Amino acid sequence: MTEQEIIELINKVFEDDFEIEKVNLRPQAHIFNDLGLDSLDIIDLVVALQQNFKIKLKDEEKIREIRTLQDVYNFILNEKNKPAKG
Repeated sequence: MTEQEIIELINKVFEDDFEIEKVNLRPQAHIFNDLGLDSLDIIDLVVALQQNFKIKLKDEEKIREIRTLQDVYNFILNEKNKPAKG
């Protein structure tokens, strides 16, 4: 999966699950202030990202640091680029 495909899939999660218009999905958009998500929405976001990317998001500290859409992109890109444990 390319970086652009990952970004597009993340944006689709925001569009479909949170009914946020595509025009508002800018990398610098603040998750809470600009996109209107709240703390409960973050739980739904984590679940949706886990399902869409087939990964387990366990690093709660890094999840708490997410503030912008770019932070979400970076977080998922980092998770997808981690070597598979085997």
